[in-house]
Amino acid sequence: MFAYGIDRLTTDKVTEILNGNLKATLTEYAISKIEECRNKVEVMANSTKAVYGINTGFGPLCDVKISPEETSLLQKNLLITHAVGVGNPIDKELSKIMMICKVHALSRGFSGIRLEVIERIIYFIENDLLPVVPEQGSVGASGDLAPLSHLFLPLIGEGEFWIANEIVPAMQVLKAHNLEPIELAAKEGLALINGTQFILAHAIIGLRKMEYLLDLADVAGAMSLEGYQGSESPFKELLHSIRPFQGNLVVAERMRMLFKNSNNIKSHENCERVQDPYSMRCIPQVHGASRNAFYHLSELAEIEMNSVTDNPIVLSETEAISGGNFHGQPLAMVLDYAALASSELGNISDRRCYLLLEGKFGLPRLLTASGGLNSGFMIPQYTTAALVTENKSLCFPASADSIPTSLGQEDHVSMGSISGRKFNQILGNIEKILAIELMYAAQAMEFRRPNTFSEILEKNFSIIRSKVAKLEEDRILKDDINAMINLVRNRAFIVK
Repeated sequence: MFAYGIDRLTTDKVTEILNGNLKATLTEYAISKIEECRNKVEVMANSTKAVYGINTGFGPLCDVKISPEETSLLQKNLLITHAVGVGNPIDKELSKIMMICKVHALSRGFSGIRLEVIERIIYFIENDLLPVVPEQGSVGASGDLAPLSHLFLPLIGEGEFWIANEIVPAMQVLKAHNLEPIELAAKEGLALINGTQFILAHAIIGLRKMEYLLDLADVAGAMSLEGYQGSESPFKELLHSIRPFQGNLVVAERMRMLFKNSNNIKSHENCERVQDPYSMRCIPQVHGASRNAFYHLSELAEIEMNSVTDNPIVLSETEAISGGNFHGQPLAMVLDYAALASSELGNISDRRCYLLLEGKFGLPRLLTASGGLNSGFMIPQYTTAALVTENKSLCFPASADSIPTSLGQEDHVSMGSISGRKFNQILGNIEKILAIELMYAAQAMEFRRPNTFSEILEKNFSIIRSKVAKLEEDRILKDDINAMINLVRNRAFIVK
């Protein structure tokens, strides 16, 4: 059982709640904190003192006082006017993660939202009523205003839900569940649409992908090195203990594990080669640097998951601070860093593919024994080269830019939503690049038989051969590449 607003949320727990493997609920203590904070808002809403967003307008209209009678319409108008997202809808699981994270933040007892609104969002989560949210339109300033507005339009009977793979008007779905639209009260619109949950959801999804791809990149690198008959000496523990970056140490240890009891490694221990190219021998340094970025993003994302990021923050019956907890910069910058780190996994992977094609150290050129008539694996490396360059173009840091909005009231914005989306685009390309490297590596390993490899690499070799046969003569490789990509996306490979 996970207690919203009380327990500590992690990426793993979000995933478990998302998949229905962990029940999340509101405890009596959380409910008491929610209701206590709501009472504070009621006092301020009926006060003559101007309190931003509770009895005033928003943004540049913060100097316009709103009467208690107009409060509900003000909050409804807030959702409607900010729902200006464009582009394709985000994945349904992203919408669900956004709601999980928002419920947890609202349940901390600093947002002043009514219990019934939080309970309605929990109902949406538990019944897989997932709102349709466009992917573009957030600048990550007052949080993710546009996507969060779309996410919560269904609370008031507007917007749409996903029902299976169909987009259905929210009002139609509410009626089917015997639910009435909620009439928002003071502060509630702001509490719902201020926050970083769109950026955060992309970070969480990306972290899940990146963690597996980091491990898979090590496997692909090890298989390529085995096919290349490179040296295992650059992975020795003592070498890395004198430059002990955490990521480097982890990767070097993993490489030693991946080469354990390799007959192929032992078969060329006394060869005359002095060193391998960087993309082989510097795997711990390059993959390790990417792991360090992963650790950094993991740390900051977990802080954000357990933070209150709306505005204003209600502290007492007389104090609601209009600060900047909604600003996306803390995540935006580290997402850009993680995007660069992920891109590098593809960059070095492409270089290893190229090395396997050169025809050195006993491998045939283009990984085919009958070159000339056959082009072998020449062309898939064009694909990795294209994907690597596409990733490079996506590495421009969105957080380095800022365009003022809201008549200059929001004069510095994070663009973190773009950082999060680009991060996941890059990871999608990494899946494809590693799939091609693994296909190349398996072909190279064929030419080292009857030598054998570590148990884990032999198992992964068999997984590849269950879907993609050894290339003897030219054939259409599109189906092979797609089969490899599916293996990567379905996490079919053994990485630990």
